[in-house]
Amino acid sequence: MLRVIRSLHPPLGYISPYRPSLSACRSRNFFVRTMAEQAGPTPAGSHKDPITGELISKSELKRREKQREKEAKKAAAPPPPPAGKASAAAANDGEAEEEALSPSQYFELRSRQIQKLRQTRNPDPYPHKFHVSQSVSSYVEQYGKEGVLENGGRLPDVTVSLAGRLHNMRSSGQKLRFYDLHGEGTKVQIMAQAQDSPSVDEFLSTHSLFRRGDIVGVTGFPARTKKGELSICPTKIILLAPNLHQLPKEHFGLKDQEQRYRKRYLDLILSDDTRRIFVTRSRIVNYIRKFFDGLGFLEVETPMMNMIAGGATAKPFVTHHNDLKLDLFLRIAPELFLKELVVGGLDRVYEIGRVFRNEGIDLTHNPEFSICEFYMAYADMYDLMEITESLITGMVNYLTGGNVLKYHPEGKEPKIVDGKEVPPKEYLLDFTRPWKRYDMIETLEEKLGVKFPPGDQLGTPETNKFLSDLCEKHNVDCSAPRTTARLLDKLVGEFIEPLCISPSFIVGHPQIMSPLAKYHRSRPGLCERFEGFMCGKEFCNAYTELNDPFDQRDRFEEQIRQKDAGDDEAQGIDETYVNALEHGLPPTGGWGIGIDRLVMFLTDSQNIKEVLLFPAMKPETPVTVPQVNPA
Repeated sequence: MLRVIRSLHPPLGYISPYRPSLSACRSRNFFVRTMAEQAGPTPAGSHKDPITGELISKSELKRREKQREKEAKKAAAPPPPPAGKASAAAANDGEAEEEALSPSQYFELRSRQIQKLRQTRNPDPYPHKFHVSQSVSSYVEQYGKEGVLENGGRLPDVTVSLAGRLHNMRSSGQKLRFYDLHGEGTKVQIMAQAQDSPSVDEFLSTHSLFRRGDIVGVTGFPARTKKGELSICPTKIILLAPNLHQLPKEHFGLKDQEQRYRKRYLDLILSDDTRRIFVTRSRIVNYIRKFFDGLGFLEVETPMMNMIAGGATAKPFVTHHNDLKLDLFLRIAPELFLKELVVGGLDRVYEIGRVFRNEGIDLTHNPEFSICEFYMAYADMYDLMEITESLITGMVNYLTGGNVLKYHPEGKEPKIVDGKEVPPKEYLLDFTRPWKRYDMIETLEEKLGVKFPPGDQLGTPETNKFLSDLCEKHNVDCSAPRTTARLLDKLVGEFIEPLCISPSFIVGHPQIMSPLAKYHRSRPGLCERFEGFMCGKEFCNAYTELNDPFDQRDRFEEQIRQKDAGDDEAQGIDETYVNALEHGLPPTGGWGIGIDRLVMFLTDSQNIKEVLLFPAMKPETPVTVPQVNPA
């Protein structure tokens, strides 16, 4: 916390009273000390400091107000009038020295300036409205075309109003200023000249208010500099929302990755790449929605809170409903509800939404994530493979104009190895149809050089020991409980998933791994299921749905036995769903895709946090969560 000890004194030459420069402050021995140097930590309280926004004690607030009143009296002398080039140089020096301030010093100084404007309303730093006649991107598209404006040309009879955020600021003498105005991912130069302003004094006073990061409104006319840069020459420019904090330099950007995720707004301000990722994400979701709408699917919404965590194998989050006096689970999948709708006669349904799984956080997992699931009556897994290939290949073509993408699994930056620069590892993803298909058991037999037990014996204790020995022999780690399904999953992750660089399907899953999938029509012990992989990671999962209520109950009961054995991810019995099956579910194909992971691969992002606007983060300081007593 900062305490101003000495007052400001205006420099020689003109400087706006709303923006004292650091050199001016230093000319009267201005300096800043922390409160810790004088009185230890500031006591907590319930009175808000109008300058810093902190909650402090009443006595501390009075002490600060008294000190500030004293400083204000010492700084009451008005600044001298403009003095030609000397004042412009002083202004530039002041801006440079402001950039050298610490973040807290800058915030304190800038807050004082804006508080002054809030009091005088000359001008109001937070106006209610500014009429925008055109977006920055539209302006660049319209007037940036060849032949519309010649180098050095102006269109003074055309009036446009733009708004955006100021980035780079430059000046050339006292009466000419340049700014980069950013908006909608595009930028245009503001070329402000005193000759286009009502008076020189108003020009100087107005432009003394602006800092990098401020949001401004500009009314003026199109022009192009002699060097050919498209610009807008303002006849009026006003402050719409000041930035009270230092904006990192564009050349260096926001390098702290953790801060990029915690302060996504700042990341979006500074990084065009970040903006591009989330624009692409929106286009992907929009494409999925249009694709299924075009196939006659109906988009629906299902509950987020359930009494049973079903529809997938995952550990759920638990919440409490006070009025019902009932613990509920946040959904891990919408699957069972969607299939109940198919029972009800909605033959083609899909949902795009969030699901929640109380699992680890890593480069490809986030506790809450977005999925799309669809269910299609009278379809099977083979129909769904065709739909998956059509959807994803068409999407890649829509986004890129081709069927091949590059992906850098270890990052895009080159590495230094033994003093030499090594190019980053690169995958070439080919989405051309048809995709490669790997049979799970056959591929494992080929890679491990062993013969697996028949499919109808995969659920026996002998098979469990066989798989456990294989994992130990090949140093494949599998934590308890070492169920047959988990052991198989670990072997697949070690020996098959790394083969799936370009999009591929893994098929031939044992029934014990898929409690909701229908048994295979020609291979006993297996089920009709496939998983889509690319870059060695799963991105979709689908199967011919189990619609036999007797078989479904048996599988749910097996899941209960696995849960009792210590598998937290096993499902329980959903009696409502079984009852729905007893009314008749037509032969149905069901499919789900992880949107976040798909966006990762299609935007060449290596961390799932890069494609989530607000990813899950550990708190910067320990947080005590209050306990809610059930009503």
